[in-house]
Amino acid sequence: MNKQSEGKWDADHYDNNMSYVSRLGKGVVGLLAPKQNERILDLGCGTGELVNEIVQLGADCRGIDGSEEMIAQARTKYPALGFEVADGHSFRVVEPFDAVFSNAALHWMTEPERVIESVRLALRDHGRFVAEFGGKGNIGAIVQAISEVLGTLGIDAGKLNPWYFPAIGAYSSLLEKHGFEVRSMEHYDRPTPLDGGVNGLRHWLDAFAGMFFAKLDVMQREEAYVRCEQLLYAHLFDGEQWIADYRRLRFAAAVN
Repeated sequence: MNKQSEGKWDADHYDNNMSYVSRLGKGVVGLLAPKQNERILDLGCGTGELVNEIVQLGADCRGIDGSEEMIAQARTKYPALGFEVADGHSFRVVEPFDAVFSNAALHWMTEPERVIESVRLALRDHGRFVAEFGGKGNIGAIVQAISEVLGTLGIDAGKLNPWYFPAIGAYSSLLEKHGFEVRSMEHYDRPTPLDGGVNGLRHWLDAFAGMFFAKLDVMQREEAYVRCEQLLYAHLFDGEQWIADYRRLRFAAAVN
């Protein structure tokens, strides 16, 4: 069974094999620069690692995520912290926050204007929105390989693509349209070593690309994984581990 398909996440697989997601997200926490007793919302908090990190820095941080599996894992790991299942497109809060933070989650939310509107409504005056997610060209080689492999099976991968990877100008414009002033934004290459050595690409496909392979049986999926590895080996395998071709969009914005 795929780890990520039809909206279901395997939280154990995520924690055990995707630890780099939270580890690299600590740099975005640095950009957030949480202050003592600030109210902060982690949008797309996953299993809660960065909520805990922010709390350790003295802020009051809560986490929301659209995955029931991720939130259940977060509550188990950090029972003293606050987590809720909520859709990033439409969530609403009772009391405004000083900041909304997000790491590696916004690219899963394919209606960005609804997300930005929800974030704006969640913030107090002069509150800030700080995030990092996949930008234009993110995992371009991996997406191309998946498309090529599925194409031989008569499957149009483009129709199954779950991600939103915007250009810097497009996302800046959306933020400004909804009342934010962009303080900083960068779109940069971040080649990312995948956990698992020779199995790293498979772990990644299991965690994040299950929707592409959901209709394949076990043998077909194995053949598809092998073919993806063959297509990407020269470009993304360094002899010891897989290096995903990440391109990230990182920004800090504030309510005008």
